[in-house]
Amino acid sequence: MDNNTLPVVYVISDSIGETAEFVVKAVASQFNSGHVEVRRVPFVYEIETILDVVEEAAGVNSIIAYTLILPELRKTLKTAADKKNIATVDILGPMMNAFETIMIEGPRMEPGLMRRLDEEYFHRIAAIEFAVKYDDGKDPRGMLRSDAVLVGVSRTSKTPLSMYLAHKRIKVANLPLVPEIELPEELFMVPPHKIVGLTINPQQLYDIRVERLKTLGLTANANYANLKRIIEELEYAEKCMKRLGCPIFDVSNKAVEEVANYILQYIREGRKLDGH
Repeated sequence: MDNNTLPVVYVISDSIGETAEFVVKAVASQFNSGHVEVRRVPFVYEIETILDVVEEAAGVNSIIAYTLILPELRKTLKTAADKKNIATVDILGPMMNAFETIMIEGPRMEPGLMRRLDEEYFHRIAAIEFAVKYDDGKDPRGMLRSDAVLVGVSRTSKTPLSMYLAHKRIKVANLPLVPEIELPEELFMVPPHKIVGLTINPQQLYDIRVERLKTLGLTANANYANLKRIIEELEYAEKCMKRLGCPIFDVSNKAVEEVANYILQYIREGRKLDGH
């Protein structure tokens, strides 16, 4: 054993190994020197890899920290390390044992679950940022990169639906349909099965817009809340949707979650058409 080099902490994990490395560095910081070499060995699924690491660790001043889920791998590591007089630290084991005393079901014993959860989190954040960036037709180019495009007149829940779907990791752009504004050419480049039209009962939309104006401190006599104008907008929107060949979802008297689940199901069916 070479005593002239830094102590080495081997971090063995069936995932990336970041959790174990963080714990190791946190502990090392409590010692005066605080200097250790961390050698991370990620994505370990085979016994041979563990034996190779133990053999290498036996030649230096080392300990082994590990986050392994599969019992046979943990047992192999502990047995091999004990034979070489190498100290080991099971970072997840004690916590899992404690959880078993309070959980109804036992652990799933699936390696890499944390990494998958992290990936899901980052996909969700990316989808939320996408929805914000391409909300309300801000940049029509976003439609070409979206999983779905929501179209409809103002106050048909386009933004709330976009955000709800974003939390399901669906990248959504949305576009308000206004009779005086031409449809962007990008919209016609989007496959019809990725476009979702939204409509609503005229009277309900009128009531919603009146309340919206009140919250803004504006008069309810504005053209925005004129029933005749609302009917014209809805008729124009329906023509646009038929021209696009997209389905139309009626959001009248429906919660955002209810409409979103219908749309989500439709989007997933559309993905099958894309071969995803």
